[in-house]
Amino acid sequence: MEKKEVIVKGTRNIVILGLISCFADISSEMVYPLIPLYLTTVFGATPVLVGIIEGIAESIASLLKVFSGYISDRFQHKKAIAFSGYATGLLYKIALLFAGSWSGILVARVVDRFGKGIRTAPRDVMVSESADKKNMGKAFGIHKMLDMAGSAIGILLAFLLMRKIGPNGYRTVFAISMIPILIALFLFLFVRENKTKREVKEREHFWNNLSKLDGNLKLYLMITFVFTLGNSSNSFLLLRATDIGFDSSHTILLYFIYNLTASILAIPCGRLSDKIGRKKLLVGGYLMFSLVYFSFAVCRSKEVMILTFIIYGIYTAMTAGAERAFIAEIAPVQLKGTMLGLHSTLAGIALLPASVFAGFLWDGIGVAAPFVFGGMMSLLSAFILMTRFQTPSIKEALK
Repeated sequence: MEKKEVIVKGTRNIVILGLISCFADISSEMVYPLIPLYLTTVFGATPVLVGIIEGIAESIASLLKVFSGYISDRFQHKKAIAFSGYATGLLYKIALLFAGSWSGILVARVVDRFGKGIRTAPRDVMVSESADKKNMGKAFGIHKMLDMAGSAIGILLAFLLMRKIGPNGYRTVFAISMIPILIALFLFLFVRENKTKREVKEREHFWNNLSKLDGNLKLYLMITFVFTLGNSSNSFLLLRATDIGFDSSHTILLYFIYNLTASILAIPCGRLSDKIGRKKLLVGGYLMFSLVYFSFAVCRSKEVMILTFIIYGIYTAMTAGAERAFIAEIAPVQLKGTMLGLHSTLAGIALLPASVFAGFLWDGIGVAAPFVFGGMMSLLSAFILMTRFQTPSIKEALK
């Protein structure tokens, strides 16, 4: 009976954390798909400049993820750290309202990604600590489902508002987007943090013990870096949609379709990773990503573009929860937050050259070039994962 009560309380915590992400993403995604359009139509930015802005913002913030994870492990204040990260979402919208040039947008994006860098690792640790070990994939699937549902709702609201207000309604949408982030911050009152006391002892910094980490974990962190070198900012996907004839409001709707697909499939994919193992699902996800990027490279019709965004949602559902569940399972208990943060940090570091390079490929060779490169890097990642990665059985991982 006690075990059942613990599971119920854990599930409740996971759902609340998911709802926080949901409302935060409603706020974020009301704004995110508008940024590349805002930069290019209002400030005259080029694809290269869009890539530089997104790459800098994502990379600077991602550097913080490993440190926020380390602080969560060291001082056990995961809830407070996550709250402060989500609170920067409000500052982000204020910065957007006052931005008068592309440099102001860059500052705003850095503020937003700064917050994401702080909150991601401690939030993921709280999800893993609230989960039943045998259903870790399902737990992250629930969280990802609510997270992506919030993204879909935010994008739909942006679409409806832009259709109603018109193409000059960017700042109005930025102002309205403050409401859901305030709701997300309020929901922190209901989060319960696991404050189990740990033995206090002098510890070496985690980077001094990298050689002692599980070989699978180190290999997967390397694969993440390689894969992200070809996974440039989603801003390029939105620009590609406008390139073949979608207007601003319908480009936003495409992004809604992507997020809705990922949200619907997140829990089934999480459960599937519990049954067949993370490796098989992640290999399939990387192959799906390569299909998406090659499709973006050759796409000439709106119908194919719609289908490609749907497949992109399937890829996200297959990988987002599975990769976090794997890291949470295989990382040392005392370094769980650090490793989740390091995973995000490595992806963020790779995103800067990935986005800048994608911009130069777009301008220098053609619109298809960055997507061909991304598809090839994804195939390489799938090959390394399939041939070099030795996944322990779920039973062994739970010992």
